[in-house]
Amino acid sequence: MNESAHCGAPKRLAVLGAAVDLGASQPGTLMGPAALRTAGLLPLLTALGFVVEDHGDLLPTPPIDDADEALPANARQYRQIQGWVRALSARAYTLAQSGAIPIFLGGDHTLSMGSVNGVARHWQQQGRELFLLWLDAHADYNTPATTITGNMHGMSAGFLCGESGLDRLLGDEPRASLDPGRLELFGIRSIDRLEKQLVQSRRISIADMRRIDEFGVGVLMRSFIERVQARNGVLHVSFDVDFLDPELAPGVGTTVPGGATYREAHLVMELLHDAGLVRSVDIVELNPFLDVRGQTARTAIELIGSLFGQQITDRPTPSNAVSREF
Repeated sequence: MNESAHCGAPKRLAVLGAAVDLGASQPGTLMGPAALRTAGLLPLLTALGFVVEDHGDLLPTPPIDDADEALPANARQYRQIQGWVRALSARAYTLAQSGAIPIFLGGDHTLSMGSVNGVARHWQQQGRELFLLWLDAHADYNTPATTITGNMHGMSAGFLCGESGLDRLLGDEPRASLDPGRLELFGIRSIDRLEKQLVQSRRISIADMRRIDEFGVGVLMRSFIERVQARNGVLHVSFDVDFLDPELAPGVGTTVPGGATYREAHLVMELLHDAGLVRSVDIVELNPFLDVRGQTARTAIELIGSLFGQQITDRPTPSNAVSREF
């Protein structure tokens, strides 16, 4: 077994795609799972010493025919997204129960409403607290009452922390809401006015790009990791590729200037790997239709490699060959 797998950590990875793009304003994220596989995700993880199980792409459950349910206002594509969230929650719970680390390939960020809920349900039963690291340009803490657009990918974190307005989204699937104190918004640089007020009222920890500029990734990430460790918690990483600067990751529909640099993003992943706390992962909002020759997909794969133990010095580059000559 490669040293990338921490002693005592699960050695199996379970990969599951969810080709959903109903929560976003631009179509295209449904091609994300295929692009991530094509970019080499599975061979990379296998080379790091893990047993990788590819469970293919999930299908949503049929829409719930409930005449008594009043559909929430200002929540676009609610019924269809409900089918995805229900299916993802049930499958995430099963995968977590199997002892593998689930890796969910999206798809837009509504994926997390199901993936995190299912994983959180598993850890509740184990008596462990699940913490959620939200690597994103956006807080995604809207509700139907605060959203400007009605796009449900912007409500994912709020739903997961128990905010009202989407109370029947899971149907008969158990809801395992997180305390807002276990959410860390990291890399944020765009937040709506009412959403900001809600986040502040919940006293949610935010490491926005201003704080990252002032204190650096290392200080802020170590502080968060120490909080998780102090509670004997485990960690779900929800990685939206718009966390990265658009020059590094153009293949997203919601680009915001001033995002994480290549080295900042890799340091986040390297510190998470060193801590050995990560037990589930989302990769969301990759839109291959908007990408430039697969640049965003390849960058995302490299970052997931760092999360699971690949070192920068392991990656051959043209400069390596030159440096060895001198």
